[in-house]
Amino acid sequence: MFSAIKTQHKGVDVCINNAGIAHNEPLLSGLTGGWRNMIDVNVLALSICTREAYKSMKERNVDDGHIININSMGGHRVVPSADEHFYCATKYAVTALSEGLRQELREANSHIRVTCISPGIVETEFAFRHLNSDPEKAASVYASIKCLKPEDIASAVIYVLGAPLHVQIGDVQMRPVEQVS
Repeated sequence: MFSAIKTQHKGVDVCINNAGIAHNEPLLSGLTGGWRNMIDVNVLALSICTREAYKSMKERNVDDGHIININSMGGHRVVPSADEHFYCATKYAVTALSEGLRQELREANSHIRVTCISPGIVETEFAFRHLNSDPEKAASVYASIKCLKPEDIASAVIYVLGAPLHVQIGDVQMRPVEQVS
């Protein structure tokens, strides 16, 4: 992917890591394959894309780039649902990786910025595909409160990208007003 970006667009100035996956795999009874899949997508793929984006920026002397990790409120608190505990652990890793990246960039005297955007419940197919195998149960999640929309997350991305170059927005935590946790 990064080779194609280099060929077609010369390189990366902004990287938005948005891939994420969840499986109902509790800590006491979860399947290793489900855990591994969450680590591979939520932690390892994000880290690989971040590394490659940084390399692209560095080789072209881009010092005002931006790496945005779409995280989750699950990266800041553990919900009282065993099905989501491992998922939350991977999102806590995203929180730690983002801060670690910020620190490494400072040590490298880089002005590339790092931001985590951590939404709560967003009305997407996520609950249908990843958290609930029962479509009615998933639909009830979205029907129970006025959820965030994908456009709300896009607005947050535009906001952080538009911040003055000397402003580092570390984390944007956002959730529906009606969301309990």
